[in-house]
Amino acid sequence: MFALRLLLSWLFAVFLIFVYVNATLHPLPDPPEGFVKLFDRPGGNVIFQTMADKTGIELLEPTGRVVVAVFELLLCVFLLIPASRRFGAALSALLMMGAVTVHLMPDILGRELPASTAVFESGTDFGRVFMLSVAMLAVSILLFFSHPVRKAPEIEDV
Repeated sequence: MFALRLLLSWLFAVFLIFVYVNATLHPLPDPPEGFVKLFDRPGGNVIFQTMADKTGIELLEPTGRVVVAVFELLLCVFLLIPASRRFGAALSALLMMGAVTVHLMPDILGRELPASTAVFESGTDFGRVFMLSVAMLAVSILLFFSHPVRKAPEIEDV
């Protein structure tokens, strides 16, 4: 049972790390414009620019975006190290709860995002980012409860 929980823990952690690195650094070829947190030009990130436009809080783009990106990379380190994986999963779940909450508020972000920051394009992402946030929240919670915890050996009184 321990081996199965350890395998599930690694699978969940690798999934979360992949998604966080993909959204923050985007190592895949030909990244879409406006969806890479650290390398988008100021005002070019779809998610944070949409939130800044709808709320009027200009600090969200680019400052809030960079802070969230650095936090996500820190989460990747916590998730990679088995000793801190439960802590990383708890932080990931809190971050994703915030993301899902913001997506459910149409006055701040909404479930469907514009396909780009260009005004003339009328397409949306059809809720893909929202669904990914919900999936990451579920995987974070599963990781928190499935990661095996080694109990310290008990000391016997002599």
